[in-house]
Amino acid sequence: MSSFYVTTPIYYPNDVPHIGHAYTTVAGDVLTRWRRMFGDDVFFLTGTDEHGLKIQRAAEANGITPQQMVDRTSAQFQETWRLLDIANDDFIRTTEPRHYAGVSQFLQTVYDAGDIELGTYEGLYCVSCEAYYNEDELVDGCCPIHGRPVEHVTEENYFFKLSRYQDPLLHHYAQHPEAVQPDSRRNEVLGFIKQGLRDFSMSRTSINWGVPLPWDPKHVTYVWFDALLNYCTAVGYGTDPQKFERYWPADYHLVGKDILRFHAVYWPAMLMSAGLELPKCVFAHGWLLVGGEKMSKTGLNQIAPADLVAEFGVDGFRYHFMVDQRFGPDGDFSYEAMLARYNSDLANNFGNLANRVLTMAVNYCGGVVPDTRADGPLVDAAAAAFDGLRSNMAKLDFSSGYGAVWELIRATNSFIEDEQPWALNKAGDHAAVAAVIGDCLEALRIVSVLTCPLMPRASAELWRRLGQPGRPDEQRLPDAAGWGLLPAGNRLERGAPLFPRKEPS
Repeated sequence: MSSFYVTTPIYYPNDVPHIGHAYTTVAGDVLTRWRRMFGDDVFFLTGTDEHGLKIQRAAEANGITPQQMVDRTSAQFQETWRLLDIANDDFIRTTEPRHYAGVSQFLQTVYDAGDIELGTYEGLYCVSCEAYYNEDELVDGCCPIHGRPVEHVTEENYFFKLSRYQDPLLHHYAQHPEAVQPDSRRNEVLGFIKQGLRDFSMSRTSINWGVPLPWDPKHVTYVWFDALLNYCTAVGYGTDPQKFERYWPADYHLVGKDILRFHAVYWPAMLMSAGLELPKCVFAHGWLLVGGEKMSKTGLNQIAPADLVAEFGVDGFRYHFMVDQRFGPDGDFSYEAMLARYNSDLANNFGNLANRVLTMAVNYCGGVVPDTRADGPLVDAAAAAFDGLRSNMAKLDFSSGYGAVWELIRATNSFIEDEQPWALNKAGDHAAVAAVIGDCLEALRIVSVLTCPLMPRASAELWRRLGQPGRPDEQRLPDAAGWGLLPAGNRLERGAPLFPRKEPS
């Protein structure tokens, strides 16, 4: 059994969860549910990043302590992930004692390696990014990510000697081109490194909300040097060496493109300094835009997942954000596109197929699974669906992967139209009817197995209606995708539509 460790970013709890946060988290959930079905030792991590100036200021504005604020808002993220059926193995909070212990150990290790030195920082700082910028990186004097004015900061800081790691990083990426994906993001990272790396500030004295430096407690750790360590501390760094050895390094850090530099330049350099292995892949996806604009609190264009779940259900939500656009480039959300995708793919195709087949099985076969044929035309379609899903999931191309599964759904619908079991039944050819219905039911069983990482509720309900014990996510791939495993004699249930059609609200 091989380990498989996937992380999302840890989210800032100075705001409520929106569909942009959910986009990354659902992707990680689908990927890890898929790998569990192969029997991998999976660990899926998400959490909240609870230190820094942004949190301290937001708490002060609300008249509460930073701890009170993060306790309240971190709980909202956990509640949202439960709503979306996120099967994370852990939820790390950077205010936890285990995180403090690991950060302190890591800091001391890097300091002892000679890679942290005291200096004075004077420059431009974006509170929203928790990042420093050079003048030529600004857009009209504002942060290039958030469009807000930056602040001029002068204070004594400790600096991490990032400049020492320019050549080691270039060598690493030459040896491991898969370590940053997609390719366009790797090229972006290489371009940034080749411009020359500058040492960066990793402590602050103007705030006290953070992890104190073990050798100089009047300094607290600058947010990125603290936050990035969550990926290690959650799997035991500083507290549980056996667990850390079991899961580290991470297989995937799933991040938005706006924090790529921190994950693909700062983070690997920090790990090199501490003598730790580097993550196998940082996968940076694009932004989920609304009306062509990045979601932001100030832009008032944030959409809460709960609002869409109330209308389209959890599975409808998960399906849309993983299939309507490729995971990688920017995507633009619209309610109209979500409604159209739901009605087309879920109500008209998947839901309608399940309803047609189960209705005919009840009407023509007495509600019992007949035998399937070993050489029917759906055998190849089912094999192609699994192969397409498997190859595309390896590339984190969820849209193309589940597109292959929908080809099986369409092929099964076409098979019904070609064979016309209603006409065969009317002609009294019960053996032919049983053969057609049996093949269609087997196709539905395979669809149930393949869709369960994406739509756990609908797949489990279809599995139950097929008379199958347990749950589809308990099945083991690739065997469970093989043809002919639905037992003859299973009692079937027609049930209500899995995905009722929706009208515009």
